[in-house]
Parts: sequence; structure tokens; C-alpha cells
Amino acid sequence: MDEARNPYTPNAGSPPRFLAGRHEELEGFRILLQRLQSGYTEQSLIVTGLRGVGKTVLLGRYRQIALDMDWVAVDAEVSKATPFAPQIANLARRALLQISPAARWSARVKQAAGIVKSFSLTMQPDGAITAGLDVDAQAGIADSGELAHDLPDLFEAIGNAAHDSGRGVVFLFDEIQFLSKQELEALVGAIHRTVQRQLPITFAGAGLPQIPGLAGDAKSYAERLFRFPMIGELTAEEAVEAILQPAILEGVLYDYEAAQAIYAYTEGYPYFIQEFGKAVWSYASASPITLADVLAATPIVESVLDESFFRTRVQRSTVEELRYMRAMAQLGAEEQKAADVAMQLGKTSEQVAPLRARLINKGLLFTPRHGYAKFTVPQFDKFMRRHMTMDGISANTDDD
Repeated sequence: MDEARNPYTPNAGSPPRFLAGRHEELEGFRILLQRLQSGYTEQSLIVTGLRGVGKTVLLGRYRQIALDMDWVAVDAEVSKATPFAPQIANLARRALLQISPAARWSARVKQAAGIVKSFSLTMQPDGAITAGLDVDAQAGIADSGELAHDLPDLFEAIGNAAHDSGRGVVFLFDEIQFLSKQELEALVGAIHRTVQRQLPITFAGAGLPQIPGLAGDAKSYAERLFRFPMIGELTAEEAVEAILQPAILEGVLYDYEAAQAIYAYTEGYPYFIQEFGKAVWSYASASPITLADVLAATPIVESVLDESFFRTRVQRSTVEELRYMRAMAQLGAEEQKAADVAMQLGKTSEQVAPLRARLINKGLLFTPRHGYAKFTVPQFDKFMRRHMTMDGISANTDDD
């Protein structure tokens, strides 16, 4: 098979040739923008789900929908290594400069530019993120240095500028579980302000399944400001579409048994489907791709997933953390009670609680309900059982 025409894209956030099973989420975002354009208020969106289900891809589609509707879309990935306040200041600057060319700024837009500059200089006094804002800073607005007070002023200013220019603005944030409680509180407060003012500005984010709880802890009214659609594995029909359609676009077919075998192995998880599709395309010599091709490619897929998807999740884990995850994996893929994991380790829940907290903080576990935890990565239990002993040591000598 021609490698240059391999239609599968198992890269982080890379859009697939055929996006299966996400019509409801895409339509929901389109309706959100349409309502705001018409002067109605609507809840912002935070998409949640495990690793590898396509949250980043969905954010990319949201961005394209916004651009197609002549909205300004600015996007960023939240990281513990990147200070959030300067990051949001830069996004606000970018949004304002895209709303309208500086030469055509109205008085309202110039005022917004002054507020953006005021916020930016407060958060990063060296002026590095004020390029293009050739106005005086607006003293007394968005310059207190308290993010919870200043961010709502910033969002209101951007929203007013957008409204005055007949545009809309959407902020798109990935990995928002890495926001601190204070940062998330400020963001929720800013969205609340724009809803109160009925401004054409909104937010769409993506993160791990603990986000609804974190947002609720930050602000009690968060559940009324946001919808939290959770995306997961594809249905059997959707998964088969995701397998077949990219190949069909290149004139290649699959035997029925081959497609079903890929679905059975991947359990419908989109990233796994892309990885398997790429591997079997490379292995197969001709169309149609057969069950024999799929079976021969399976060890290749497993090896690639182990190295590129699973192992990177644990490289910065301590031996104690690995032991905890191995004990949890021993109990299965489902959510596990903290006391049961502790029992596997011969300890009490209180003794292992710090380990569990660290793993949640690292994004390796989440808490679907009180007293329980689950892996954020699908099939992670299988990986741990393949490669780790109960002592948290590699079970493969060539991994040492």
C-alpha cells in the first residue's frame, strides 16, 4: 500500500480524514454561536472525556465553525508551565486586533484596547504583550492585579468591542484541568459577566472528566453557565465508519471481519482506531484489507501504543505511584474504590491518599464520584498489567 497516501492520522490533535460520531457536539456549538449572534444568551461549552477520545480535534472543529460564521476565534493550551494571566492577556490582544483593523477602530473599540493594555501591563509589566495596542492604558479598569476582579473587566471590554463591530469572539482552551482553582474561578466569573451583559463572547474548553467538579468548586453557579458534554468511545457503527471511510477515500476496502476485529481491539476509542488504521495500512499489500492483515498488524499496534501513548504517561511517576496504579489495574478498568486499592497494597486509605492525590494532580486519575478513582487513559489497566509488576517495577528486562 502507498505509504504516502496513508489516510490515518494518529497525531495529537490531528483531525482525521473522517470525523465519526460527533455530530451532536458540532451542532450544539453551532447553535451556541447562532444564539449569541441573535442576541440570546447561551451556556458555554466544556467538553470532557478520557485521553484519546478526540477532545482536541473537536476544539479544532469548533474553531473552524466559528471562522466560517465570521467569528473571531483564539485558542490556547493550558499548561502548568505557562502562567495563565499573561497567556489570556495575549489572547485578548489577538482577539481585539482581529475584531477590527486599528485604522477603523471606533471609540468603543479604542476604549477596549486601553483596557486590554491595562490588563496586559498589570500581568506582565515589561510590555511584551502589548504590541499593536497604540493607545493609552485605561487606568482603573482591569488593573488591580487580582485576576478574579480583572478578567471579567477584560472579557466585558472584548465583548463590547465585538458587539460594536458586529462580530463575535470565542476563546478556545484545551487541557483546562490544569487551571488552578483561582484561575478557573476568574474564568467562570468572566463568562458570567458576559452573560449578564448579553455580549457576543463565549468560551469553549476541553479537559479531563474531573472538570465539572472543579468548576463547581470554583463557582457554585458554574453548572448554570456551562454545558459539560462528555465524549467517549464510538459506537460499533461509528467506529466502523471511522475505520472504513478514510480508506474508501483512497480507493481501499476492508473485509467485514477485518473492520470488526479492529473495532474489537480498539473498543471504539478514536485515537486507537487511527493508530491501528495506520499500522494495518502499512502492513497490507493490497485491497481489500483482510482479517489476516489485521491480526498480523496487532502486535505492531500494541508496541506503538505502549511506547507512544501509554509509557509517556508514567515516565515521571515515582515507584510508589507506579505501585498504586499497578494495584488499581489489578482490579480492572472500571472505577475503583480507594479502600480496595489500598487493600491491594496492604495499607489503609489514609496511608495512600497522598499518592492518589498526586496521580489526580498529574492527570493520570480522576474521581468519577466520592471515594472512587478511574484511569484517565483508556486500556491503561492492560498496559500496567503487561509491563509492571505489583512492586511498580518493569516486568520487561529490556525496559530497564
